[in-house]
Amino acid sequence: MPDDTTEDDAIDRILADWLRERPDLDASSIGVLGRLLRLANQVRAVESSYFDEYGLTLASFDVLANLRRSGPPHRKTAGELATSSMLTTGGITFRLDRMEEQNLIERVRTREDRRVVYAQLTAHGKAVIDEALGKHLDKQRQMLSGLSLSELDQLAALLKKAEASVVAFDVNATEAVGQGS
Repeated sequence: MPDDTTEDDAIDRILADWLRERPDLDASSIGVLGRLLRLANQVRAVESSYFDEYGLTLASFDVLANLRRSGPPHRKTAGELATSSMLTTGGITFRLDRMEEQNLIERVRTREDRRVVYAQLTAHGKAVIDEALGKHLDKQRQMLSGLSLSELDQLAALLKKAEASVVAFDVNATEAVGQGS
């Protein structure tokens, strides 16, 4: 596996520009967060290309995967889906309407409380997510093939730590705003 990390990339050039123009500032965070944003955009572009084969978007794939990993009977309410996915409740409702039209999910009411409506995978939806998930995981492995297993473990641990840092920052910022600071 070639190591391309020694060549300058766009982020290195941005950092060099800031160092030249504002040497008084520490722009090193761009080296991490800028690369994460660029990486996320590149991954999304690759994912979109193969989700299209299944008539899915990233959002519908996320909903189907969420339902599939929940175990039988593979159903959740819109609120439960919003809590455990990357969408808002409004976004979930819109997505569920489209997915119902595609016969990927069906809406099911409970006998105990007719107000509670579940989104449940159909047999077709289960077949689609099972096939799409296999391809998705294979493509992810291919995209990360430039990293060794130990590098993947190390990167995953560092990203988990970075996410916790960002979440802690957000909580602190929210508390400061709430206190009028």
